[in-house]
Amino acid sequence: MSDTLSSIERDITIAAPLERVWELITRPEHVGRWFGDAGAEIDLRPGGELTLHWEDYGTVHGHVERVDPMTHFSWRWQQRDAGTTLVEFTLAATDEGTRVHVSESGWDALDTTAETRKAWHADHEKGWGIELGHLDEHSRVNV
Repeated sequence: MSDTLSSIERDITIAAPLERVWELITRPEHVGRWFGDAGAEIDLRPGGELTLHWEDYGTVHGHVERVDPMTHFSWRWQQRDAGTTLVEFTLAATDEGTRVHVSESGWDALDTTAETRKAWHADHEKGWGIELGHLDEHSRVNV
């Protein structure tokens, strides 16, 4: 049995145009409400700084990896002092709105115990389901 952790993969279709969903996942005034609950700063360019704030969890730092307007946005964010994981959003227009695919990878490269990596992976796996639900809610109430 392998201890290798797969990337976390989630999909959701948001009933909003591609341009709107792009704004929701890249503009700090939106990300800081549906993802973090206490604000965000995003320098939207490769290498730009990304800072996410939560009232209960504090602040997490990272940097933007890739920006392909309307199709792809990714960042690396710090996992405590153990290294970073890569979060990637891929968008595609559909008849129903916009399909959002998110993946988070890099778990096996974190500098911590296998048990800790598994626990963090499980937390994030659960968390992405919750956060994408928040994205969907935010898209409907903040038109």
